[in-house]
Order: sequence, then C-alpha cells, then structure tokens
Amino acid sequence: MCVTAQRPHDTIQPLHLSIEQIWEQAEVNNRRIAMSKLRVESSEEALKDAKAERLPEINAAGAYARVTNMPVYEDGIFHTPEQFPVLHNYYKVGGEAYFNIYNGNKTTLEIKKEATEHAIAEQQKNLTVSEVKFNAAVCYLDLARSCRFKELIAKDIAEQERQLAHIQELQKNGVVLKSDVLRATLKLSRQKMGMVEIDNDIAIASQQLAIMIGADEHVLIAPDTSLTEQSAVTGTYEEYLSGAAEHAYEYKISEGETALKELSLKQVKANVSPKVGLFAEYAWSYPQIQFYPYAGAMYGLGMYGVKAAFPISSFYHNKHKEKAAKIELHRQEIEHKETGDVVRQHVNEAFLRYKEALTRIDVAETNVKQAAENLRIVNNTYFNQLSLVTDLLDADTQMLQTRFDLVSANIAARVRYYQLQKVIGNL
Repeated sequence: MCVTAQRPHDTIQPLHLSIEQIWEQAEVNNRRIAMSKLRVESSEEALKDAKAERLPEINAAGAYARVTNMPVYEDGIFHTPEQFPVLHNYYKVGGEAYFNIYNGNKTTLEIKKEATEHAIAEQQKNLTVSEVKFNAAVCYLDLARSCRFKELIAKDIAEQERQLAHIQELQKNGVVLKSDVLRATLKLSRQKMGMVEIDNDIAIASQQLAIMIGADEHVLIAPDTSLTEQSAVTGTYEEYLSGAAEHAYEYKISEGETALKELSLKQVKANVSPKVGLFAEYAWSYPQIQFYPYAGAMYGLGMYGVKAAFPISSFYHNKHKEKAAKIELHRQEIEHKETGDVVRQHVNEAFLRYKEALTRIDVAETNVKQAAENLRIVNNTYFNQLSLVTDLLDADTQMLQTRFDLVSANIAARVRYYQLQKVIGNL
C-alpha cells in the first residue's frame, strides 16, 4: 500500500483502486469519452433522420387575400375600362402529399452513408476509450512505481540509520574516522530529501489520475504496487498482426472513410436519374374564380396521380462532379492502404519494444543479485577495516539503484504491453 504525507486538502481516506477499476471509472467519467459518446448519439439521430426520408411528405396550407378590382379594357388600354365585379375577400385551405417511388436510389444511399458515419463514430469512440485507458494506465503505473520507490527508500533509510549508528559507535571507539560518520550522515540526508521528492511525485500523479477518471482530485489514489513485479504475456508477432487486422480502430476508421467515398460517388452518379412519385392534393377555396363561370361560393377540388421528372441538364452539370468524386475515392483508397502500413509498423515496433522490455527485466534481476552480493562483501570488509567508507556507501547506492532499475523495467514492460494492446485494438 502506498502511504504518503497528506497534501493541504487531503481530508479523505486514500482510495484503493485496481487498474481495472481505474478503467471502469474512466469510461464513465472521462470528459473525452463523454464527448465521443455524444458524437455517437448525434450520428445515430442523423441515421434515424435519413431513414425518415422514406416516409411521405405531407403539407397543409392556407391563404387569405384581398382581391383588387378587375378593369376590362374592351376598347383598348388608352380608353376607360369597364369594371368587372369581383369579391374582394379570398380564402383557401387544403393539403397535399407526395410519396417518393424512385429518385435514383438517393434515399437508400443517404441511409447507407449515415449508417457508415455512425459506424465510424463508434470506432472513433472506441479509439478514444482505448487512448484514455492507455493514458490512465501509464499514469497509474507511474504512480505505482513512485509508491514502490518510496517503499524501497524507506527501507534503505532505516538500513542507513542502523548503519550510521554502527559507524558512530566505531568512531567513538576510535576505529573509524569522523569523516566516515559525516559521509554516512550526508548520504542519509540525501535519501530523506529523496523521500520528499517521491512524496511530491505521488501527489502530482495521484491528482492527474483522479482528474482523468473524474474522481475528487484531493483524494490520494493508492495503486496496486504488485504491478511493479514481472508478469510476462506470451504471444507471437503473427498473432498480434492478425488481431490488428481485425480490431485496430485506426484501420476500421479508414475503412469506413473509404466506404463513405464510394457512397459519395454513387450519389453523384444518381444525379442523372429520373424522379418518380405519387401525389395527392385537395383544397377548399372561396370564391370560385379558377373556372368559368365564376361563383361567389365555396368549392372543393382535389387531384391525385403520378409525378415524373428527369434532370436533362445533369448530363453536363454532373460530368466534373463525377470525376472529382472518383479522384477522391482513389485518394482515399491509397490513404487506406497507407493506414494499413502504419498499423503494421506500429504493431512491429510495439512488439519488439515489449520483447526488449522483458529482456531488460532479466538484466535488472541479474544486476540486483550482483549488487546484493557486492554489498555483502563490502559491508564485511568495511567493518573489518579492509575497505573505505566510500566503497560501502557506493555499494549501498548501487544496491538501491539496481532495485529502482528492476521496478522501472517491470513498469516499462507493462506500459509496452498496454501499448501493444492499444495498437491492435484490444485495450
């Protein structure tokens, strides 16, 4: 368990969370993830709106007008006209409906386009979640490393205090020089200063992680320090590459963008298509002035049938639009292939770095054993007056440093592993 000096606002007990719990809270509370979820919801509504275009269009309308006098120039425009009697108030109310039968498949293409954009938004959300989880893991592991460093320094300080007491006793008996006591005291002071720095590192990393997962930033997060121990995960490069081909979010997003360009080209081609639909309309009007003889009475009139239109001008207006859409599709296809190359490159790099990190762990473990044996030898020789205090202090420093290196190597290996999982779309 990681325990550190409380900050000014630390009034709440430390929060013990595993890395899985960190990820769960980040998915619920992280603001970047929340924004990506809203984009998904927006794209879902756009998809529903596109599907609603299949429904018939229904309109209701009404009108009121003042009709002017109607002069009739029987003897020409330069003679006084006769005034035709009219009713000056005009009313009309009615409705109309139109149901599309065929418009070059534009409605279906628009639905497919919105569905593709919705799928892209989903993958972008997954990518954001993966990035946030990776960043949270890095911050969490950094916090765990600092906590483990603190445990090692605390043990080393206790050991240094016992060793200093022993050296002081030898100095009183005239066995060693006072300079040995001063050097040991100086080293102990540096270690205590290092403890203060570690406390600050823990406080900073804890606040950063708390903000990332939407927790109270004044709460100290206590990580699982067992993550600083080795835990190698097996897997071949071919397996990871196969996983990336199926699950890598960047590749799926690029795939969706290519599908969008294909749909855009089909939409442009659909501009040179007839439009056919059913229509119906009915209205009541007063007075009856549409047909002769006119009458000062209300009348109703309705029509229904089939409407058809063909955009002849699209044959020349659409030519360059179609060429531009084809070029954009070709460009996107090249970009999609490049994305695949980049994903494979990232998988290879992450896999090799992970293997490198595991090798570094083996080297660090060997160094710890060698430093421990060296410290044992120097410790015996110093207190038997066969070596200098500088040799003893150097051996102590090397022992602590190799332990630090082992912890750092284990943390680095886990970071590399999570990075590999992020690249293949499995985080």
